[in-house]
Amino acid sequence: MNAPFVLTIPRTRTFEIVTSATRLVEIAPAWDALWQRAGGLVFQHPDWIAAWWGTTPHRERRTLRIGLAWNGERLDGVIALATFRRSGIRMLEWAAKDHSDYGDALVAPDSDPQAISRLWQYIFDQGGFDLIYLNRLLPDAGVHALLDPASGHGTALRPNHRSEISYRVAGPWQRGAEWFETLSKKGRQNYRRGRKFLEESGTLRFRLLDAGEPREPLLARVAALKRLWLARHGRVSDLFDKDSPVLSALVSVLAELGLLRIFVLELDEKVIAVSINFEQHGTMMAFITTYDPEYERASPGMVLMMDYIQWSLDRGLAKVDFLCGGEDFKRRFATQSVTLSSMIGARGLRGHLAAMADHVNHVSKSWRVQPQPKAETSDE
Repeated sequence: MNAPFVLTIPRTRTFEIVTSATRLVEIAPAWDALWQRAGGLVFQHPDWIAAWWGTTPHRERRTLRIGLAWNGERLDGVIALATFRRSGIRMLEWAAKDHSDYGDALVAPDSDPQAISRLWQYIFDQGGFDLIYLNRLLPDAGVHALLDPASGHGTALRPNHRSEISYRVAGPWQRGAEWFETLSKKGRQNYRRGRKFLEESGTLRFRLLDAGEPREPLLARVAALKRLWLARHGRVSDLFDKDSPVLSALVSVLAELGLLRIFVLELDEKVIAVSINFEQHGTMMAFITTYDPEYERASPGMVLMMDYIQWSLDRGLAKVDFLCGGEDFKRRFATQSVTLSSMIGARGLRGHLAAMADHVNHVSKSWRVQPQPKAETSDE
């Protein structure tokens, strides 16, 4: 018997730029399917981008520019970008950049190896921006391929001088107690001293917030504590503005995806430290940590951190990732550090002038901080 004839119709490869919230909702199922196949982080999930876009302030200065690579009806690539107008320059950057610790594209593992480069070229050709700045790139980020001259598109992007540090805890330990014993004697004493000081004031309890508990009162407490910290250090963040919906929207995404892990330290049922974390790919990731300054002497934030590190290791997680930021309290406990790189590019005269000004400013600052040779003296 002859085998049946099968006609194979090649899929049509097309590209698209998403600029509206309506289209963002329409493509969410295909994007979610790609996210699952590609093993993306929550920062590249469509719900994370939608939550940010639906709550971000200064919308009049922003536009969505999310690049899509379609393979027929299947989505094979996403580069989630947005523009922000700053000092007359249209900056192209990661969508939800201010609340995302690691930036990258999503690419289907079985797609055309050149799909990401072709998608980037399409985004670049469509314009709508002057300067490109893509930051917080892990060493294995897929967008590094855009710097490869062999891709044919490397001329638009180049490495930038800005970088950030990410600290982690990872090692061969099977239990949290094993990790604890690797700490310095002073580190172990500080933890025990902090717990003892707090326990002398009341009943101390560390716990994971139950999924069924209402989150809003706790999130309000987190935002209030963070505003105190920001004011003390002369900083601002719309994530913690009074009555801002941003924090709740992002945390809801983590909960709906089943990733949310909120750890609290309570003293007589009063929350004195909180760490809003999420668990992905065998890693506990610390998104937001705060504490009540009234108990600063006992370092409740440090106590909570050491408790959730041990909790994570006890449950077989391979790593605790403190995400972006080189704060000293992260460095003290870390066993690894990773440098997050960035890249820059320009389009049009205005963009090239802005990129040149950035380069000149960096060179000038670098020259000023270099030690100058001492002047030679003469006995003549």
